[in-house]
Amino acid sequence: MSYQQDHKKHSHAVPSPHSDRGVFEGGSYSVTHRDTNAVLNIELQQGITVRSRSGAMIHMSGSVELSGKTKFSFSKLFTGGQMFESEYDGPGHIALGPTLFGDIIPLHINGSQWIIGKDAFLACTSEVTKKREIQGLGKALFSGEDLFVFRVEGHGILWLTSFGAVDRLDLRLGEEHIVDNGHLVAWNCEYSIEKAGGGSMTGLKTGEG
Repeated sequence: MSYQQDHKKHSHAVPSPHSDRGVFEGGSYSVTHRDTNAVLNIELQQGITVRSRSGAMIHMSGSVELSGKTKFSFSKLFTGGQMFESEYDGPGHIALGPTLFGDIIPLHINGSQWIIGKDAFLACTSEVTKKREIQGLGKALFSGEDLFVFRVEGHGILWLTSFGAVDRLDLRLGEEHIVDNGHLVAWNCEYSIEKAGGGSMTGLKTGEG
């Protein structure tokens, strides 16, 4: 019996390197130990806040104030959504890490909107917001992604993580790129699904991204 994997068809993609360090309003960050298991190091000034997924903290300065934030809903309870987040108020140093071995990459959210996988969120600055939404049953069944994803917007930095390395593809007008199912971490364009080598499912033209 033969088996054909589904592929997502994107437009406009070119590889782009990740930045190991950077700054944001009221702080700075660096990503270390990428050759083993990446760690996100954040330096916060007085009164600056960042958020992370629950359980991400490895160690932090005694001057940092840690608090928990609960976003309870019955839908999250039954769909596996994240109901708990941690908040860190500066000044001081924080080291955060993913649950599984993998890379960490920064994504600058400057008024743009992104969709990220349910498990891709690691941390973000205070002005970044994320909202859970349904991406559609067809895409969930055939793309290898979850039915529920996060829509992210605002201004600041979002740190993403995945199991294994992350390749960033910056999309350019007129190009196409195909991603094997189950390997999307974050995207800001529409995508369609087709069978590899043709088949009953055909891709629609994607939007600009």
